[in-house]
Amino acid sequence: MRTLKPDRVARFRALFADAYGDVLRFAQRRVHPSHAEDVAADAFLVAWRRLDDAPTRFDDLRAWLFGIARHCLLNARRGHGRQDALAVRVAESSTPPPTADADFLALRVDLAAAWRQLSDAEQEVLSLTVFEDLTSSQAARVLGVSSASYRLRLMRARRALRHHLALANAPFPQMETQS
Repeated sequence: MRTLKPDRVARFRALFADAYGDVLRFAQRRVHPSHAEDVAADAFLVAWRRLDDAPTRFDDLRAWLFGIARHCLLNARRGHGRQDALAVRVAESSTPPPTADADFLALRVDLAAAWRQLSDAEQEVLSLTVFEDLTSSQAARVLGVSSASYRLRLMRARRALRHHLALANAPFPQMETQS
């Protein structure tokens, strides 16, 4: 029977206490809330098995965990055939403040509509920077690409989002009235 090293157990407990909420929110933005806890649990199971491979800096460790959670999501997607496993739900992420004015609400509706026009890959790249607050090198680690490749993908995703927002704000063409 194998005995557990106390320092390994303590390191994992600290990791779990520090990062579980981040990993859960990462999963909640990508799958139905009822599946998010399962994804987080799977990610931490993998993290326990691979704890010796984990980075030592907390920010790098978060990116490492997000990468594991992303792979758990992809495995679930392949296994269950979910088409929207990586679709980040912008409209559900928060409720507008009670004092929100009409312009704020219109911008939010336009943003949600523009977000839905983006590809899954564009949504994923933007969400790693915006929602998960990862640096380019950390987000690149999550996706398994180089930092330069990630920055290029991020630039293209931002451009696509701006394009869709511009289309949403374009004036309507004049309708000809017939008398």
